[in-house]
Amino acid sequence: MTTHQPDRDQGRIQRPPAEVRYAEELAALRADDRDPRPPGWQLSLRAARRFVIGDEPAGIGRKFVGDTALVERALVTLATNRGLMLVGEPGTAKSLLSELIAAAVSGSSTLTVQGGAATTEDQIKYSWNYALLVSEGPSTRSLVPAPMLTGMAEGRLVRFEEITRCPLEVQDSLLSLLSERALAVPELTGADGMVFARQGFNVIATANTRDRGVNEMSAALKRRFNFETVFPIADLDTELALVEAESAALLHRSGVGAPPDRDVLEVLVTTFRELRSGTTGAGASTDRLSAVMSTAEAVSVAHAMGVRAWFLRGEAGDASDLVSCLAGTAAKDSPEDLARLRRYLEQRVAKRRGPHWQALHAARHLLAG
Repeated sequence: MTTHQPDRDQGRIQRPPAEVRYAEELAALRADDRDPRPPGWQLSLRAARRFVIGDEPAGIGRKFVGDTALVERALVTLATNRGLMLVGEPGTAKSLLSELIAAAVSGSSTLTVQGGAATTEDQIKYSWNYALLVSEGPSTRSLVPAPMLTGMAEGRLVRFEEITRCPLEVQDSLLSLLSERALAVPELTGADGMVFARQGFNVIATANTRDRGVNEMSAALKRRFNFETVFPIADLDTELALVEAESAALLHRSGVGAPPDRDVLEVLVTTFRELRSGTTGAGASTDRLSAVMSTAEAVSVAHAMGVRAWFLRGEAGDASDLVSCLAGTAAKDSPEDLARLRRYLEQRVAKRRGPHWQALHAARHLLAG
């Protein structure tokens, strides 16, 4: 579990949690919040919504670019003590949304289980300090709480990332927790043998609908969640503004002195959108990559472009950097994706007007091999 560092060390953390990055906004919202709050919540529903989607007159920035109604439904779900499941393609900010909601509701987003093939029940519920267990036997001293037990005992939200990557039997260990709102510790006796969830406890889970290595959820577990689908950003200008803002912040933290070139970013975002949908802005069909061409991946490419250009040449990223960084994205899932990307640069980009599009076409040779 992540621990909070002293203020003087915050600048050394690669990615502080949302409650640290936006501490001032959360404090201001709590101070001004006069609306009724669900039991165990640190903010009202209205204040939590303002934190996530922004309130410009009040100085609260927008943090999640997506459907406001989805955010409202997610908050209502959690207020009804029903689990929330965020599903969608990779890179659609499901994890970011769960982090922001947890920070707003519980004041902490670090009670997190990262799902995977190696995830065990111990990592979800609790384990033991075996030195103490051997010397003293089972006791609250030798008990090592995992995120789910801590969340229930303290009345906080628990985030379960990539839940469908866990084996089915591990997923189903949540059934009794979500139904009975209690966790049994059979090794302990008396009152210590049962942990009852305090007000404010709930679970936000995320699941990808596209990646390989995903395990189908049982019908019983599905019934204990409300499902919300997070879709890719539909508007080009909105996605471009998001990629520009996020990549600029990442480049600043990486020590890059040149901000990203907006025209190059527009080429990047347009390329991602067309390779993601298989359709150009003019309506012509083009190859669609099997690799994930999400907004989050576009931010990652923009960050890599800037780092490459600044530390190798001392300037902002250009079309040659874009092609080089795109190659790494396209080569992830299938060797055919590199050929598809090459055809796109040769056939579709060559027809575009503008110096950056022409430079992108000229740099296609960097994909050779």
